[in-house]
Amino acid sequence: MKRNFNDLMAFITVAREGSFTRAAAQLGVTQPALSQAITGLENRLKIRLLTRTTRSVSLTAAGERLLLAIGTRFDEIESELDMLTELRDKPAGTVRITCGPSVLHTILLPKLAPLLRAYPDIKLEFDANHGFRNIVADRFDAGVRLGDTIDKDMIAVSIGPQLRMAAAASPEYFAAHPVPLTPKDLVHHNCINMRMTSSGGIYVWEFDNKDGPVNVRVEGQLTFNTTAHMTDAALAGLGIAFLPEEEFGTHIAEGRLIRVLEEWCEPFPGYYLYYPSRKQPSPAFSLVLDALRRKREGD
Repeated sequence: MKRNFNDLMAFITVAREGSFTRAAAQLGVTQPALSQAITGLENRLKIRLLTRTTRSVSLTAAGERLLLAIGTRFDEIESELDMLTELRDKPAGTVRITCGPSVLHTILLPKLAPLLRAYPDIKLEFDANHGFRNIVADRFDAGVRLGDTIDKDMIAVSIGPQLRMAAAASPEYFAAHPVPLTPKDLVHHNCINMRMTSSGGIYVWEFDNKDGPVNVRVEGQLTFNTTAHMTDAALAGLGIAFLPEEEFGTHIAEGRLIRVLEEWCEPFPGYYLYYPSRKQPSPAFSLVLDALRRKREGD
């Protein structure tokens, strides 16, 4: 027998209210429609559930048995639906993000710390590495990359300002070596290289100014796949490092490193949070997105 749960809910409401008029008002239907629903249920069950008079509605023995059997179960369903609503109003769950170590330190944690304090049921899991993870295959909710490296089928949201690269070395290094005046001068210097996790190749230093882009393949004694160790090596006087300026922290401003070729380092698009266009964001992910979304000046 095909079950019509709307008719069962109609029966429970009438039985508890003891009135078709009050039950119809509670359910938001007309009284004739409600009466027709109850009659249809009785016809399918082939037994009378309610005794109707002009002034009252009462349960038959069969009606009492049915109400006792299913009434609390519908209450449990209502309670679970209320819990789902509470989850919507008080988002919970884990959001997984893959990103580089630097952006985790400079942007993600500072922006997301207030969210974690406001929503204790939200959990964040970060995969910090320099490689390009497949966020769909690896079941991440989102990734963070520079804007010009994101696939076109992803939704990308700016989460930080434009960036600039910086070439820098210690005062001790430049005491022993001439300051480079153009990017091509770097071929005569001990440069600290970066091995790209994604391709396995050595990063080619990219410069740009009003005359156009210049790429330089540099040489040196040291190669790393982590930016923090490149900074440490530059501080130790072991060569020139070339990184986004934020990677050097306060070392340039406080004189521990000397920046060179600044006029060759034009700004470029910064970090974006990206996720699949077909993904339906959860309430927790929507809050993370709102917290990270770059605010324009004046907002």
